[in-house]
Amino acid sequence: MDASVITALAALTGATVGGLTSGLASWLTHRTQVRAQWASQKIIRRQELYNEFIEAASKCYVHALQHGQADIPALVELYAKLGRMRILSSPKVLESARQIERNIINTYLAPDKTFLELREMIDSGSVDLLRDFSVACRAEFESLRAQQF
Repeated sequence: MDASVITALAALTGATVGGLTSGLASWLTHRTQVRAQWASQKIIRRQELYNEFIEAASKCYVHALQHGQADIPALVELYAKLGRMRILSSPKVLESARQIERNIINTYLAPDKTFLELREMIDSGSVDLLRDFSVACRAEFESLRAQQF
């Protein structure tokens, strides 16, 4: 074999390997970026949903404390958010949200609270309907962030 042919084949092989390596590295980098972006969007969607749920549950709970007559549209909105959580959320978050819904329904069935009773509930901490839900959400977000990295 001629030395120039060997040199040309070596250069061609080197260029091919270099090109493939560069292409593979580029593809892996893009794939990693897309996965990170997808994971971030997943967290943002959940944060928005949980924020909406907290606001709706708080409004329903306040209404339930003050009125014996249920606010059906608000409860349906809350139930719809719970349905969205069934798709996205961990079982712990979902169970906490279900418990909030049950507590709100039970509060409607209980007698209306006076201002003095509300103050006692605040002092005792029994008015904090969302504590377990918040803890479950925080644990879920920490778990998602750990998976991301």
